[in-house]
Amino acid sequence: MATTTKKPTSKKVTQVTETKSEDVKTPVKEKAMTEKAKPKPINKPIELITEAVLVKMSDKDYMNPAQLEFFKDRLQKLRDDILKNADATTENLRENILVPDPADRATIEEEHALELRTRDRERKLLKKVEQALGRIESGEYGWCEETGEAIGVSRLLARPTANLSLEAQERRELRQKLFGD
Repeated sequence: MATTTKKPTSKKVTQVTETKSEDVKTPVKEKAMTEKAKPKPINKPIELITEAVLVKMSDKDYMNPAQLEFFKDRLQKLRDDILKNADATTENLRENILVPDPADRATIEEEHALELRTRDRERKLLKKVEQALGRIESGEYGWCEETGEAIGVSRLLARPTANLSLEAQERRELRQKLFGD
């Protein structure tokens, strides 16, 4: 009667699994052995370079890991600043200031409208910052989306969210001017 307390179904499941996995075990073991034999790369942190060092680097070093880390850090700081400003704006708009004078009230409302327009521009910039960070992760950062040419360090320093080379951007602006796109 003690044998009836054991789960016979689990033995069957184990047996079925074992018979199905016998053919699969050999390649999996070989793959595991080859993966263990390969040395794993060490991900040590890259030291941030300065803007002066970045500008002095040669063209052959374009978008090396140090440069990518520099721009990633700059974009992350920009993103953090934008988010901090958005939080400050939210707090400012929550404050209810009762001013009896209509001229003062109008001034306050105009300041709020200006602040909201600024945050709207920053919201659009935040989207571009996120896209640029995504391009860094995918390895496409620093290269023109239209031509595939290098955008250039000086342009990226001036506008870290740039996704077009200077020439491609000028062509796009000319088309927009001519055709109104």
